[in-house]
Formats: sequence, C-alpha cells, structure tokens
Amino acid sequence: MPELRAPHIRTARPEDDGELALLDRLTWSHRHAVTPEPQPPYAPFFSERHTPEDCLVAELGGPLAGYVRLGFPTPLDANRHVRQIQGLAVAEDARGLGVGRALVRAAVDEARRRGARRITLRVLGHNTPARALYEAEGFVVEGVLREEFLLGGAYVDDVFMGRFL
Repeated sequence: MPELRAPHIRTARPEDDGELALLDRLTWSHRHAVTPEPQPPYAPFFSERHTPEDCLVAELGGPLAGYVRLGFPTPLDANRHVRQIQGLAVAEDARGLGVGRALVRAAVDEARRRGARRITLRVLGHNTPARALYEAEGFVVEGVLREEFLLGGAYVDDVFMGRFL
C-alpha cells in the first residue's frame, strides 16, 4: 500500500502521453466510459482537442496516479465562461488516497484561474463513487438524460452536474 501523503498535482507535459494513454486503458470500465474498450492500435492520449495544457496529473512518487482533463462544453463563444471536466481517472493502486478529490479541487482552481464562472461535468448515473465525490466538492445535479446509454447490456442515465465558481 502506498504511503499516505497528498498527491502532487501539475499540468501534464507532452512526454506524459504514453503513460496517460496506458492509465486510460487500465482504468477503462463501463462504470464511467461510454466509448468502446480501447483496442490496438492505441490512440495517443493528447490530440488537437485535448492538449497537455488541458490536463492535470497527480503524482505520488511513482507512475502517474491519475488525471483530470478540462475542456469547453461547446465551441461557442457564448459559453466560453464555462469549463467542463471531460475525463477523470485514478490508478487502481491510488484509489482511496485522496487523488480523485485533489484532482477535482485542482480542476476547479484551474477553471477559476482561467476566468471561468462555472464548471460542469457529465457522469454516468451508476457511478456512485464519482457522484458522491462531485457532490462533496459542491457540484449539484442539473439534469438527467434517462437511459441515455446502453452499456454492458444495461441502460444507464447520463447525469449533468455543475457548480458556480
């Protein structure tokens, strides 16, 4: 079990791409992903849409312990004041150590630093641990699309959450 200490959060660097792509594959689950399970050849983690500057990573002294990705909910200028959490993952061996909470707090701080007035996210209705974390960090449910996704043979709600900064 890793020693209990606060994770160090930093902005991702281009050289983190391979490690983040691996973390993404290792943490993939229908609990939080609506995309198919990644298969070779694997895509890079970073793209034009999600650059290293849009990603914060958590370090605990070994491999990356997790990440959170920020983006805009739409390309429209009318809602440039809103940032959206568009991905959050915590390595299996780092769960329960405060990594997810530290990443959510860092995402809120980063959104505020970038001039956002609101931060939003989408979470699957059956992802109870993530929903509890977001609620504990001040996010509230703003809408639910009932049975929006068919995942692993079950219909799952898409829950919209947000908070003001």
